[in-house]
Amino acid sequence: MYGEVIRGIRIRSGMTQKQLSTEARVALNTVKNLESGKLKNPTLNTLIKIADALGVSVILGEVLRND
Repeated sequence: MYGEVIRGIRIRSGMTQKQLSTEARVALNTVKNLESGKLKNPTLNTLIKIADALGVSVILGEVLRND
């Protein structure tokens, strides 16, 4: 669920998984596992860090663009 959305936004933003993990201050494996679907229930803190790094918001469990 989250992984597909995050992956799409990351790719459209021109970021690698490594760049996202560094910017969000989360482990690279967290990004990889989230995008691949292995991590199905990330913490809200992790989602907020990733969303901030991608320039989007997390609202009611959904990732929305800040455009």
